Amino acid sequence: MGGCARYTPLPLSTAAPLPAQLPASETLHGPLTAGQVVTLALANNPDLKAARLKRGIAAGQATQAGILANPSLSGALLPLLSGAGTLPAWNLGITQDIKNIITYRSRKREAEANERQIDADIVWQEWQVAGQARQIATDLIIGARNRESYLAAYRLLAERNARLERALAARSVTLVTAAPDRVALQSARTALDALDQQQLALMHQLDALLGLAPDVVVPLAAQPDLPAFDPAEIRAQIATLPDRRPDLLALRMGYAAADEQLRQAVQSQFPDLILGGSVASDNSRVINGGPNVQVGLPIFDRGQGNIAIARATREQLHADYDARLAAAVGTAGALLREYEQLSAQLAIARRDLPAARLAATRAQAAFGASNLDERGYVDLVSNRFAKEQEIMTLELALLDRQIAVQTLVGAGLPAVDLTAGAK
Repeated sequence: MGGCARYTPLPLSTAAPLPAQLPASETLHGPLTAGQVVTLALANNPDLKAARLKRGIAAGQATQAGILANPSLSGALLPLLSGAGTLPAWNLGITQDIKNIITYRSRKREAEANERQIDADIVWQEWQVAGQARQIATDLIIGARNRESYLAAYRLLAERNARLERALAARSVTLVTAAPDRVALQSARTALDALDQQQLALMHQLDALLGLAPDVVVPLAAQPDLPAFDPAEIRAQIATLPDRRPDLLALRMGYAAADEQLRQAVQSQFPDLILGGSVASDNSRVINGGPNVQVGLPIFDRGQGNIAIARATREQLHADYDARLAAAVGTAGALLREYEQLSAQLAIARRDLPAARLAATRAQAAFGASNLDERGYVDLVSNRFAKEQEIMTLELALLDRQIAVQTLVGAGLPAVDLTAGAK
C-alpha cells in the first residue's frame, strides 16, 4: 500500500491567468527586439505551455507499454458439505498470457515512436509561435516607423486644407479649387486610420501570443533583428527539410507507430495462448498438480479486421507524409519566388522615388509662384506620399515573406532531438 500512487485534487482556475504587464526584468534594458519577443513567446505562450504537458502523457504511455501484463493467480477453498470426505478441498493456480509477451517489443517500439512524435509536434508548434512572434513584432516595428510618414502626409494636407477653408470662407477661392485638397486629405486620413487600426490589432495579437492581458503595450525596438537571409542558402536547406522540419519528423514517427500496429495485428493472428500451473487437493487429501494450457480457437476471429485497419492506416499516413513533404517544398519555393518578385518591384519603386520627391518639391515652388494650379500641385504632392507608402508596403511584404520562409526552414529555431524519447 505504501508504494501505491495517491490522489490529489487539482482545482481549475477561477480567473484568467493574464498578467497586466511584462516582468520588470524583461524591460529593464530597454525596448524588446524581435528576438527577445520570440524568446518571451516560447516561454509564456499559453497554448505551448499546455502542449508541453503532452510529453508527460506520452512518457506515461511509453512506461506502460514497457510493462508486461501481470500473471493471474486463482484459488478456491471448498468446505465439505456432505459425502465421504473428511477435509475441505482447495485449489491454487497461476497463469500468464503469452500473446502479451509476443507483442511486447512491438508495443514498446510503438509507444516510443508516439513519444517522439509528441516531441516533434511540440517543436513544430514552437516554430509556429516563434514565426508569429517574429512577424507580429516586425509588423509593429515597421508600422510604427511608417506611421511617421503617414502622419506627415496627413499634417501637410491638413494644413493646406485649413488655409483653403479660410480662403473659401473669405470667398477668395472657389469650391472647385478646394475640392482636390479635400479629397487628398480624406485619403490621407483613411490611410492613417487604417494603419492605426492594424497596429492596435497587431498589439492585441502579440498580447495573446505572450499570454498577457489585452491592451498591454509591449515596448519594441526601432529596428527588427531578423536572422540573416540568403536565398541561395535557403534553397539548399529545402533539400534537408525531411530530416529537420518537425511536422515532417512527427509524421515519420506516426508512420513508424502505425507500422508497429500493423506488425502487432499480424502477430495477433496466432491463437490466444495462456500457460500456467495449478495444484489442488480433494476432500480425501489427494493432491494433484501440473501445468495448464488454454488455447483460443481462431475459427471466426482471425484478426482480419484489425489487420485491414492497420494496413489502411499505414497507407494513409504514407500518403499524408508525401502530401506534407510536397506542400513544404512547394510552399518554400513559392515564397522564395514571391520574395524575388517583391525585391524587383521594390528596387523599381526606390528608383522612382527621387523623381517623385523632386516633382513634389518643384510643384510646391511652382504653385507658390502661381505657375501651377491647385489640382496639379495636390496630385504631385500626393504622388510623392503614395510612392513612399508603396515602398513601405513592399518593404513590409518583403519582410513578411522572409519571416515566413525562415519559419518554414527553421532558421534560428529549435531543433528536434529524436533520441530524447528513445529507451
